Amino acid sequence: MSVHPQSKSEEAKSRSRVVTKFYQHVLSLVYAVNEINENPKILPNVTLGFHIYDSYYDTRMTYRTTLDLLFKAHRFVPLYKCHTQKTVLAIIGGLSSEISFHMTDILSLYKIPQLTYGSFALKRSDAMRSPSFYFLAPNEVDQYTGIIHLLQHFGWTWVGLLAVDDENGEHFVQTLQAFLSQNQMCLAFTGEIRNRAHWNTVHEINTMASNIYLPFKDSKANTCIIYGESRTIMSLITFILLGEPGYKENISIRKVWIMVGQVDFTLTGLQREWDIQGFHGALAFTIHSKELLGFKKFLQTLKPSWTEENGFLRDFWEQAFDCSLPNARISQELDGTSCTGEETLESLPGIFFEMHTSGESYSIYNAVYAVAHALHAVYSAKPDNRARLEGKYVELQDLQPWQLHPLLQNTLFNNSAGEKITFNQNWETGAGFDITNLIMFSNKSFLKVKVGRVDPHARRGEEFIINEDMIVWQRSFNQVPPLSICNDHCHPGFQKKKKEGEKFCCYDCSPCPHGEISNQKDIDDCIKCPKDQYPSKDHDQCILKAISFLSYEDLLGIILTSIVISCSLITLIVLGIFIKHRDTPIVKANNRDITYVLLISLHLCFLCSLLFLGKPKKLTCFLRQSAFGIIFSVAVSCVLAKTITVVVAFMATRPGSSMRKWVGKRMTNSIVLSCSLIQAGICVVWLATSPPFPHFNFLSVIEEIIAECNEGSVTMFYIVLGYMGLLSIVTLTVAFLARKLPDSFNEAKFITFSMLIFCSVWLSFVPTYLSTKGKYMVAVEIFSILASSAGLLGCIFSPKCYIILVRPEMNTREQITRKTNRSKFFL
Repeated sequence: MSVHPQSKSEEAKSRSRVVTKFYQHVLSLVYAVNEINENPKILPNVTLGFHIYDSYYDTRMTYRTTLDLLFKAHRFVPLYKCHTQKTVLAIIGGLSSEISFHMTDILSLYKIPQLTYGSFALKRSDAMRSPSFYFLAPNEVDQYTGIIHLLQHFGWTWVGLLAVDDENGEHFVQTLQAFLSQNQMCLAFTGEIRNRAHWNTVHEINTMASNIYLPFKDSKANTCIIYGESRTIMSLITFILLGEPGYKENISIRKVWIMVGQVDFTLTGLQREWDIQGFHGALAFTIHSKELLGFKKFLQTLKPSWTEENGFLRDFWEQAFDCSLPNARISQELDGTSCTGEETLESLPGIFFEMHTSGESYSIYNAVYAVAHALHAVYSAKPDNRARLEGKYVELQDLQPWQLHPLLQNTLFNNSAGEKITFNQNWETGAGFDITNLIMFSNKSFLKVKVGRVDPHARRGEEFIINEDMIVWQRSFNQVPPLSICNDHCHPGFQKKKKEGEKFCCYDCSPCPHGEISNQKDIDDCIKCPKDQYPSKDHDQCILKAISFLSYEDLLGIILTSIVISCSLITLIVLGIFIKHRDTPIVKANNRDITYVLLISLHLCFLCSLLFLGKPKKLTCFLRQSAFGIIFSVAVSCVLAKTITVVVAFMATRPGSSMRKWVGKRMTNSIVLSCSLIQAGICVVWLATSPPFPHFNFLSVIEEIIAECNEGSVTMFYIVLGYMGLLSIVTLTVAFLARKLPDSFNEAKFITFSMLIFCSVWLSFVPTYLSTKGKYMVAVEIFSILASSAGLLGCIFSPKCYIILVRPEMNTREQITRKTNRSKFFL
């Protein structure tokens, strides 16, 4: 039990103010000792006794009472009066870290086992190395992980922190802040709670109240962590009430309070009328405990008549029930009400006393049993085993405190709650923490409901457990977990953008850049989709790209295929007409063999465009550009040969012309063969060095994967086009110059028109081809092939077919001769 005086100078004059709730710690010690003494299986014929000393939350009193315990012969045994000098074998205490460490300064000198039952940080290395220091409660290391898991579970990233202004509080703030930063969380504010039992002036109290109350009253942080020790809640409530002028009866702060294991929700009798509804729904990390069999029944039997054997009971009873016991030794500042003796602990509000086993009481109970089982090992050991204690036979009454250490370190037993208790290599039981929900009632009582657990020894993934459905929230939150963030979340499709001069938890939201997505809330940076996927319209997911190519089933593919087939059939029909009328003057006029070659090459030009349709394959990619280049070069070479034939034939008709030797098939065949072989040679070099190949283009079109033919060497591709363009320009130039030659020999006018169309198509092809993507790029090339081929076919052969089929009377030698003479007259 912990007691603190009203002031150091009045310690002897005035009755100490008891924190009645902590009296359960004393009762758990009494209960455990009684239970052991009544159990003949543990220490038969041996009565276990104990002493209780108060530290008064004061360093000097801690040292004094520790020395008194060691060197004075005051003894207390429940229901026994024993004046025999006895050796203290172990000490249980204290509740706070400071008291425990002060006790260790003395107890470690004598190697007396010290079993602590309060949870605190191990920041002092000498305590860590002390072989006499045992922990029945977890230290706060596991608590950091539990707090982070709890904040992550509810998405609380903007939290406040109030901590005591001592070394432990500073250590907690620094450590927790590092944990929060690692997990993308921030402290909205920090406040210090003075770790004092007394205050010198009212001004000092009011100043402290303002410093604590104002920072978090208007903060957007709906979650606040409280770190301190057993008196922290009393101080905090005082400061909050003083910090809200004119409002003394209700704590209206709209917060979810998270209390660490060192903090206990308790008030003294002087604070009996304070309203604690502001802490309704708080979440507390408490030392793991289970209900002890028979302990509640033991508490129910407690009566004030025990005061002769228990010196603390009088103060506890009078202050807990706000009454006076008969024959009180000190005049009480109460309302004069006398205790009836029929009061029950169950009627007390939870802030003054709890009937359920607290974590500290559970640890004290286990500590008593650990010592008892260590003594049992000595009592029940055979002589051969007793020799292990410094090599000699040891009787229980001769046992020294330092001889108890190896027995304590090897202690293993099951307590009455069914849990196994043992110490690890760090002399800790490592029980972990329970997460409890505080439910406040209007009569100042409250209920602690276990809603979770932090167990470092649990299976992976079960170290932290929280049952959200069991949690009761503060009434202003309408039973919905509140938000505790600096600003609204960035939804999928957005990324966080840092605000200058503010913590990283405060940020703006900016849309994801083009080509990137975010599929989670509050993402730092948007991510790019895999190359086979593209961002959705809202930039919140990646969608699988469809493979795109100009297939035969597409509407565009069907149209182009129909045109190809139609043009091919027309070309074959024209070829058939010319073969059938091969002996007519109009067919024989301009080298019918070249005409046949031209028609066949045009037919193949139409058909080679089919190589560009369908999903690109290795063979089609390899053939289509080279086939198109060579066949088209043959066609243009034939047109060039026909044009040159017209010029040479006209010049040969002049008297004494030397051009007659060039008239004939040899010249035309040479032109066609040589021009075609040059293009064939270029294509062979291209295919031998860097041939085209199938390729998936992920970048050209955002929403599609373009199945295309990579040309291998773009330079060679444009050389093929350039050579074909050179032939076309030469042909166009020659045809233009020969357009007014006599009609009997002259196809130049028709060739001029055809080559104008041809050159126009292919000059517009290059920019159009470069500006389109995907299957439309292929469609542009097919269209250029069809348009230029159709231009040659239509302009050169349609007039002749018209004469052959519609005006056969004009297809005679006399008509051709008459036209020739008329032409000569005009020349």
